[in-house]
Amino acid sequence: MTEWRDTTLGEFVALQRGHDLTDPQRRVGRVPVMGSAGQNGYHDTALANGPGIVVGRSGASFGQVHFSAVDYWPHNTALYVTDFKGSDERFAFYFLKAIDFSGYNSGSAQPSLNRNFIYPIPVRIPPLAEQKAIAAVLGALDDKIELNRRMNATLEAMARALFQSWFVDFDPVRRNKDEGGRMKDEASATSSFIPHPSSFASLFPAQFQASELGEIPHGWAVGKVGDLAKFSRESLTPANFPEEVFDHYSLPAFDEGRNPKHESGAAIKSNKFIVPPDAVLLSKLNPHIPRIWAPALSKSRRAICSTEFLVAAPTSAASNALLFCLFTSDSFARIYGTLVTGTTGSHQRIKAESVLATKTVIPPAPLVGRFTTAVRPMLQSINHNTAQSRTLATLRDTLLPKLLSGELSVAEIEAKRGAAR
Repeated sequence: MTEWRDTTLGEFVALQRGHDLTDPQRRVGRVPVMGSAGQNGYHDTALANGPGIVVGRSGASFGQVHFSAVDYWPHNTALYVTDFKGSDERFAFYFLKAIDFSGYNSGSAQPSLNRNFIYPIPVRIPPLAEQKAIAAVLGALDDKIELNRRMNATLEAMARALFQSWFVDFDPVRRNKDEGGRMKDEASATSSFIPHPSSFASLFPAQFQASELGEIPHGWAVGKVGDLAKFSRESLTPANFPEEVFDHYSLPAFDEGRNPKHESGAAIKSNKFIVPPDAVLLSKLNPHIPRIWAPALSKSRRAICSTEFLVAAPTSAASNALLFCLFTSDSFARIYGTLVTGTTGSHQRIKAESVLATKTVIPPAPLVGRFTTAVRPMLQSINHNTAQSRTLATLRDTLLPKLLSGELSVAEIEAKRGAAR
């Protein structure tokens, strides 16, 4: 700590208000637009060099800090760093992220962050070498979290692609029809999760039949979502179990990384649905914001969820893997968005009865089983990655204030790591 220097926030970094960019002014490009809540789209022009940092200047995202590794457009809803004054950029991100800006509101009608109001904040800064070491430790955790996020996005895309191919586009039926039942060896089917085409060709017919939904595979049926899922409304009042810790699946928890919060019954004030095994959670609030969750239930804690979710349990004709892919498919999303009630964007909801009555193709049981075998490992990997990211985020949030205050040094972390080997 003897080499750390006392200074002010204004001497640590220089901040400037971002620049206005209306929707009509945006042009197609690959430059991220960074606003108070983080990236909010793209543009074709950058006004700031990366790596860069923005700090939410106003509104609900007041004081939030976000990082851009590449050149970006700083939106006028945020302040952005124009000069790091010799500090490590990623360290500056973590340092600013650790500051509680809530006490520096200079607005009246809504929260507002004025750079001149926060420049005098006293800070203690380590030397550059220690900055880089701290950024490396915290950055490694964030990099792994980001890698998990990308892996999960890829796994979900693979699952949806298989569902689209089998149960929407009926590609295997078309191949069987075109090739007289013979499947070609396809180089595209390389994933260990997805069965090779030749192993499931016999499960699909080689012709179509007419139906009220258009052409569907011969011998398949048209039914309703209610044939595949039942919506459970079993509920409890967590406050009646004040000492019990629940896995609480909520809309904010979904938006913050799809991690249920571990909360005691005493901390949860309203009635909640019980989440049964193999359930898929489908948000009924504002369907233009898709929130579909296939939770991995703990063996040691009961799971509950917001009553803003529809709790879909698969019938004997389906599985949670099939329901998850059905609910996340583009074809279902188009229908789902038409089932809303309410007139304003912030209060639109879906009625469970309308979802259950929605027409859909019902695949034969053997094919559902094969699909589930292919997709369930993907969902398990997604849940594993999500849980790991939660652990890493907890570790990062524990280390961050200790490292930035000098209470703990990177050298001490490395020494403890070496002793544990």
